[in-house]
Amino acid sequence: MRFQLSPEQRQFAATLHELLGGADTAAAARAWAAGEHERGLKLWRALADVGVFALLVSEDYGGLGAGPVDLVVACEALGYHAVPGPLVESAAVAPALLTGHRLTSLAEGDLVATVVAPPEVPLALDADVAGVVLDLTGALLTGAGAEPVRSIDPPRRLFRVPAAAGVSSGVAFDRGVLAVSAQLLGAGQWLLDTSVAYAKQRKQYGRAIGEYQAIKHLLADVATRLELARPLVRGAAVAAVAGETFARDVSAAKVLAGDAALLAARTALQVHGAIGYTAEHDLGLRLTKVRALAGAWGTGSFHRARVLR
Repeated sequence: MRFQLSPEQRQFAATLHELLGGADTAAAARAWAAGEHERGLKLWRALADVGVFALLVSEDYGGLGAGPVDLVVACEALGYHAVPGPLVESAAVAPALLTGHRLTSLAEGDLVATVVAPPEVPLALDADVAGVVLDLTGALLTGAGAEPVRSIDPPRRLFRVPAAAGVSSGVAFDRGVLAVSAQLLGAGQWLLDTSVAYAKQRKQYGRAIGEYQAIKHLLADVATRLELARPLVRGAAVAAVAGETFARDVSAAKVLAGDAALLAARTALQVHGAIGYTAEHDLGLRLTKVRALAGAWGTGSFHRARVLR
């Protein structure tokens, strides 16, 4: 089994980081949280132009016909830069549920999709922006009259959609779990990178705090946990391609990626000190994002139970 990315996949990741690194995604996320979608939708169209929403769409409908490993590459970058919107639902889940011209619109970025899959995904993300709201049977639900629900992560705008049906299983569900796992990995990596950079410049008692062993050990623990989670996420993507034991592997990936990202969040807050609590610092966007994603598309308890079964 090969876990190393191909040159094309590494180039795709570099393209996404270059695009998102210069796009001020933090400002887009804050505007999205306030219900102002213009910046976020402009970013959505830019992501569509580089093929993010076409990855899992068949070439017959204008897609790229790529695979789950490419999806993981994209979602790691999206998680790293805290891009707002129903990315998992549109890029990972909807391609397995939609048919015909809607698939073409999805691949081109003209259609924004969101999904509900109770009991594990009981609320629709950004139902007020989505062109279609789906359940895991592929049924089209109406977003009209959807009731907003307060989210721990303000850019994740949640809505209670009436008459939602579905079960938390199947290929579409597992693709959602895989994509969220990759997002968690990306967010955790941003938290580690930012904490390392801060520890090198923040000084106490005349020394950079990164020179103290206690800080080194904290950051080393995070790096280790992320590196242990990464092959499980990529391995689950490979298993999805092979069609073997995908549910077990993707649940294991979600557990480890979630635990690693939560550790990265706690450590980042500890390293940054009081500044990490301020809403103005971009750290806050990742802290709330990681907390929300850790329970999205199945809690740790749910996925541990799936692995056990």
